[in-house]
Amino acid sequence: MSQVRSLNRVILVGRMGKDPEITVLASSGRQLAKFSLATNEGYFDKNSNAWKDLPTEWHNIVAWGPLAQKVEKSLGKGDMVLVEGSIRTRKWQDKNGQDRWNTDIQADNVIVLDRRKDSAGQGSRSSYPGDKSHRDSFPDANGQSAPPFESAGEDTAYEEDPF
Repeated sequence: MSQVRSLNRVILVGRMGKDPEITVLASSGRQLAKFSLATNEGYFDKNSNAWKDLPTEWHNIVAWGPLAQKVEKSLGKGDMVLVEGSIRTRKWQDKNGQDRWNTDIQADNVIVLDRRKDSAGQGSRSSYPGDKSHRDSFPDANGQSAPPFESAGEDTAYEEDPF
């Protein structure tokens, strides 16, 4: 009898919606980097003979430890990156005591594919046009903003990764 195994693996390529938000957790001293990633899809509509864009998807990315340090030093808003990781869902309670859930991508690897440059070609970053509709606080599906990771129970929501 064969054993059925499952796999939780995500690979995303998109543009960063904001500069990484860096936190050092008081409970463990570990560094945490959070950022949003925009991905776009589309298809060719044969009836209209035109490309149709689907709505932008926004993903909440988290990176721990040495990877968080790399993200902090190397990445910024508008950069095109490849993120490899796994899906993590964490439960928390809002100020009214209601249970809420957030789904994040816990990054194992982040690779810079392209840097966003300003119109003069300098190294400074310009804003990514798609970020106007994005909410910076990693909201849940109901629009509720999750508390910071530390108050959400950092070690219960995520396992510590050995680096």
